[in-house]
Amino acid sequence: MRVPVLRASKATAARLIRGVLFAALASFCLCHQVFAKDDDDEEAAKPAPIFPNLYLDMRTNYSTVPAGALSIGFGTTGLLPTLQALQSLTTNSSFPTLPSGLASQASRSLGVDLPLTVDVTDHISLYGGISASSTQTGTADWSAFAVNSWNLGFQADLYQQNGGRIPTITLQMTVTRAVPNGPLATTSLNNILEFDYALNEDETRGLLAGVQYTRTDIETSLARIGAATVGYVGGYYQWPNNWKVAGRIGVQSFGGAQLLNLTPFQSFTQPIVRLDLDRMDDNDNRLFGVTAQISWVSKPAYSLTVRTPLYAVRN
Repeated sequence: MRVPVLRASKATAARLIRGVLFAALASFCLCHQVFAKDDDDEEAAKPAPIFPNLYLDMRTNYSTVPAGALSIGFGTTGLLPTLQALQSLTTNSSFPTLPSGLASQASRSLGVDLPLTVDVTDHISLYGGISASSTQTGTADWSAFAVNSWNLGFQADLYQQNGGRIPTITLQMTVTRAVPNGPLATTSLNNILEFDYALNEDETRGLLAGVQYTRTDIETSLARIGAATVGYVGGYYQWPNNWKVAGRIGVQSFGGAQLLNLTPFQSFTQPIVRLDLDRMDDNDNRLFGVTAQISWVSKPAYSLTVRTPLYAVRN
């Protein structure tokens, strides 16, 4: 039986990076045109800051994944245990003769994401950094804590509601590359398009809806990872003391993964839930955040993320 292949190479990674940078530039131009008038009015009222927000958006993650499953979930945090689960399958195996009963064991992961973030304007942010983690699979000991990937991306408001009937539209794109290079080196592209409909003038209450699409390429013709798509709805509420809670519930569809003629990770379509609690300042800068996520894959996989931005410049 011939297995479908999805090739990735350094050229593929370069094209993905160029695509993200081009999309960021296009978004910047689009947002500048859409908000030019509003920005002029605001600048007339108060002077613009000399420097943009600059901070290390540190995120500490703990996740669990059941045996025989991959978990991607919301954002890019779930990619860490996904890439590690794939690598673990070849630890004591040699291509192309893998055992017929190949399957991943249940695993746990503790990691840190360190993207350096620049808020170019109120509507556009650019970021890039590294991720490091330690994993524990089956009955084995925890692995050494080490860098396992780097990432590069942007987030942009393509349109802002500003009291109108059309919701704020936000696009986020992130390229993640696993390191070091190995037999299952991967490059992934994560895309999120979210709609935020504010229910009051202060935008402290609102509804959310969105879709996320994640594509992962492997630098070998012997394996493939299917695409993952998440569709979701949700809402948020912010109290006068600047604590903010948000919730999202949706459905995740994953295309499975193959090694040679084996399918150790089956495809699935299952529910997913995410809850966020954030502490904001008066200018809507995040000071602290906690995110809890449960995704069924098809058994539950759990993740907890603590977000502690370290500001060099905060406006």
